[in-house]
Amino acid sequence: MAKTKYGVIKIKQPEFSPIELLVVPHREDMDLTVACFGLNTYATNLKKMEEFYFHPQTGEKISFREPTTSESISASAYNFDGIAKPQIFDSKWLQAGRMVITSEGVYVNPPKDEQGNPITDVITLKSFLDKSKKVNGIYLCENDFGFASYETFKKGVQESGDFAESGLARILEHTKEKTAEKLKKISSKKNYPIGVNVWRFDSVNKPILGVAGLFSGRGLDVRLLGFDGDDWLGDYLGYAFGVLN
Repeated sequence: MAKTKYGVIKIKQPEFSPIELLVVPHREDMDLTVACFGLNTYATNLKKMEEFYFHPQTGEKISFREPTTSESISASAYNFDGIAKPQIFDSKWLQAGRMVITSEGVYVNPPKDEQGNPITDVITLKSFLDKSKKVNGIYLCENDFGFASYETFKKGVQESGDFAESGLARILEHTKEKTAEKLKKISSKKNYPIGVNVWRFDSVNKPILGVAGLFSGRGLDVRLLGFDGDDWLGDYLGYAFGVLN
C-alpha cells in the first residue's frame, strides 16, 4: 500500500493566462481562429498579440499575429449583431489593419521591409502592383495587399450597397467580386439604417500610414457605420482581432 502524503496541495499557477478564442469562416477552404485584444492603442494591441497564452481547450502555449483587413472583417462579420457590433463597433472602434493613404488612392495591408516595418514609399508600393492585374478596377496582390484609387469609391454618407460595391470596401475584404459581401452584411440597413459615412480619405502630398478603423461608437450616431481615413496609429483606444499563429 502506497504511503499517503499529508498536507495542503496548493494550486499551481499557470505560466500563461488562458484566452478566449473565436473560430470563424474566412475563405471557402479556410477558417480563422482569432482572439480579441483591447481596449488599447493599436501598437499596444499588437504587443499583446505577441505574448504567450494558454489555449482554453488544449492548454498548449499559443500566440497571435497582426491581422489583415480581410481577416478582421471575417472575424467581425460572424454573428456581427451579437458580438462585434455591441462589443466593439458600438463601444469604440475596430482596428481592422494597416493602410497607407497617398495622393492617388489607398493601399491596404502594405508589405513590410527587412526590419518588419510597413512600407510606405509609393514607388516601392507601385512596383508590387506591377506584378498583378486589375480586377474590377482595383489591385489585389498576395497577402491581402491591395490598392484602390480615389476614382473607385465615394466619400460621405452612402447606402450599404454603394459602399460594398466600392473599390475601398473590396480591397479591405480582398475580394475579386463586384461586391464585398461581408461588409455589405455588416453595413446593412438592419444594422445601420442611415448608411455608411466614409470621410477623411483625401489626396495627400506625403503618404500617411494609419489603421483602417470601422465604428459606430465614439460619439457617432449608432445608426451610422463610420469609416475614417485619419491617422489612427497611436492616438485612440480600440479593439483588434489577433490571428492564432
